[in-house]
Amino acid sequence: MKLFRVLPTAFAVATVIASSSVYANTEIEAFEQRLKELENKVAEQSEQLQYKDDQQPATLLSDIKVPEGIVFSGYARYGAAFQGSNAERVNTHGQLNGNATGRLGNEQNGGEFQLAKLFKSETGAVWDLVFMVDHWSDNAWADDGGVNVKKIYAGAVNIFESQPDLYVWAGRDFHQRPQTDINDYFWMMHDGQGGGFRNLDLGGIKLDLAAVGAVNGDYVEDSGRYALTSKLHGLKIGEADLSFYANYGGSSEKLDDDEKIAGSAYQVASELMWAGQKFIMRYSHNAKDSVYDLEDEQRAMLFSLDGSIPLSEKANLQYLTAYQTLDVAGNESRANYNVILRPTYQWNKVHSTWFETGYNVVDYDDIDATNTSWKATLSQNIAIGGETWSRPMIRFYTTVGNADNEYRQRDNNGKIIDSHDDTVTFGAMFEAWW
Repeated sequence: MKLFRVLPTAFAVATVIASSSVYANTEIEAFEQRLKELENKVAEQSEQLQYKDDQQPATLLSDIKVPEGIVFSGYARYGAAFQGSNAERVNTHGQLNGNATGRLGNEQNGGEFQLAKLFKSETGAVWDLVFMVDHWSDNAWADDGGVNVKKIYAGAVNIFESQPDLYVWAGRDFHQRPQTDINDYFWMMHDGQGGGFRNLDLGGIKLDLAAVGAVNGDYVEDSGRYALTSKLHGLKIGEADLSFYANYGGSSEKLDDDEKIAGSAYQVASELMWAGQKFIMRYSHNAKDSVYDLEDEQRAMLFSLDGSIPLSEKANLQYLTAYQTLDVAGNESRANYNVILRPTYQWNKVHSTWFETGYNVVDYDDIDATNTSWKATLSQNIAIGGETWSRPMIRFYTTVGNADNEYRQRDNNGKIIDSHDDTVTFGAMFEAWW
């Protein structure tokens, strides 16, 4: 196991060195020009769209152009997948790092549909009133697969002369959900009801702070689990952006006396982003992805490196490698390490081909078992634009893979139950955010 735990670190170092060599060679000027063009295109699209949902909390700025009428935005992916073997998707039991063999051709259906109204007062303050429902078949996203109210909140910006971009909000909202893309992993998530502010300017460095309560499914009241969340961002190290997170979790008397929970939980994390690459470190105490967990005697440590490396004008390589440990009471303490590679080729501004392959390992400390999986997906895409993030996109794909779970659970006699699943899937789907 110690050997396995060294592998993600070695891969991360190798990736950084490889990417550094790309930037250090004579093509650096061409790469910087390409990056500048992409940044300008994103800025132009943001200006045109003005208000869209990318599964992140929305923060208004004081100079936003207020659109007339109701703004409809959202995120969705729906399609059909023909299962040609005993498992439709590749899943490693006990995995910690999201969709750890890769999300392409390995996702479930669902969507989030949002209506928003923006107002501008006589004083220049800009308000938004937002309502969203979601619909997910994946039990990681929904309790019953039905339609649930995900958001209903109000926010305002440009309400203090000395802090024009300070955004204040209250209600039910997406909250603090930083994400890594190709494994579809929100490595922090504190959606719920409460209030707070974002973009408090502290002399060039900005602070986000909020107090929120977890909500069970579509219930109106909070559950009695609470989080105090904070983020310090806008720090520069050369051309790199550095952010720090610190969160604290606790509970009220609303929780039943027989619920066995920790008295408190906390998380600390850092996120470094540079030239299309991102490195994350996160430590959680009595928690994993959320301080709502309040799991006694639980600790989680995450290291993750992901990003995108341009190979040519039309070819690109997206990658992710992550290593996470989870120490828990009992015998299911484990480490999860995975590698995902997604080379892409853009034929023109409409058509592209993606190939994603991933390998995932869950290594248990106190059980003589190691769960592994691998996946390969070939996807032919039709998109509205010529960039990897251009949406809407229609995909026709084939996925093959295998999950060899030496440990899934124990029977009533304590005997280990294993499973060995093969995946061969043919599918068609669309994905969009707007």
